[in-house]
Amino acid sequence: MFLLKELPSRQMMDRYGSRYPDMDVQAVEDALTMMRRASLLIRDLEAYFSGFNLSLLRFLILIVIDREPDRASLTMGEIGERLDVSKPVMTRTIKTLEGDGLITVTQGGQDKRSKVITPTERGKHALDEVLRGYFKLISAFMQAVDDH
Repeated sequence: MFLLKELPSRQMMDRYGSRYPDMDVQAVEDALTMMRRASLLIRDLEAYFSGFNLSLLRFLILIVIDREPDRASLTMGEIGERLDVSKPVMTRTIKTLEGDGLITVTQGGQDKRSKVITPTERGKHALDEVLRGYFKLISAFMQAVDDH
């Protein structure tokens, strides 16, 4: 999360630019603006997901499985490769999703440590419900960016 509410003024950026010759003032200003907007979007998404008893991570786990066109499940390791979270956080989140009845966790073949994650019908329905407003929220965000 980008916590800076008020971005530096152009005057301040120019002052830093004169002190640090390798600084591309416009690039830094653009990056800070992008980070601030992304932070606001993430905040809006988290608030939206909470209305469905989800978090961004819980949503991402469901969507990562759903985006595989020829597969109905992924191993926990495959999900971990696609998301930037620690193994303990992933394990806790998977347990929560399972406890809420949104996924099932089964043993993955001969390797007893491997876990296969499959969305339940309830999980598929929840994802479908969330995606309706998610795409609307993303579209509104991008429209606002384009209007600037």
